Amino acid sequence: MSALDSAARGAAAREGEQEQAAATQNGAELGAEAGARKLTGEKAQRIIEAMRASVARRGTAASTFDHVSREAGVSRGLLHYYFGTKEQLLVEAVRHDCELRLQRLERQLSEATSSADFISLMGQDLQQTLHEDPDFVTLLFELFTLSRRNSDIAEEYAGLMRRTREQVARMLAAAQREGVLVLHAEPEAVAEVLFSLGDGLALRMLSEPERDFTATLRAGVACARALLTD
Repeated sequence: MSALDSAARGAAAREGEQEQAAATQNGAELGAEAGARKLTGEKAQRIIEAMRASVARRGTAASTFDHVSREAGVSRGLLHYYFGTKEQLLVEAVRHDCELRLQRLERQLSEATSSADFISLMGQDLQQTLHEDPDFVTLLFELFTLSRRNSDIAEEYAGLMRRTREQVARMLAAAQREGVLVLHAEPEAVAEVLFSLGDGLALRMLSEPERDFTATLRAGVACARALLTD
């Protein structure tokens, strides 16, 4: 390693340490798992948004640290220090988004008083995501594509799928205990099928944005009703 490389790495590390010391405790968190360092606060949110936007426009392959750092208004060295690779940054961005979306879904589902409410709220969440933040769906499928070629990313992706499935399964089980609905299969199996419906519908709806999917969504609701009833 040249003296110039050593100096650059040292500067990135010092900058990273300064950012970590100055971060607020209640900011968004990245890198809690998989060996990535932790970055909190407003810069973390800017990095997430820049990565999401870059992947949606360019794809993962073309979303370099140069692009992301420039759009986030941070140094390239800072991204290297905290994330190491753009693939790890993508993992952290998707994880962060999934956590926020599951928190929102849990708040919404806590208001359900019947299986019809539960199904309707999940359908509304899917449509809201597609209309307001389709980049999230792109990000998720990009991560899946990477996972087919990279064993480390495959492990991360599988863990992310497992955690989201288990969290929704817990919501379903709690709703059943409270008498809100009756499940016709194990909670995790129902959660898996509901996610599969949502993922498939999202892919098709984004592929044909001008098409009327009203009848398709009604068919999806009918499928969901076969799994959970009052």
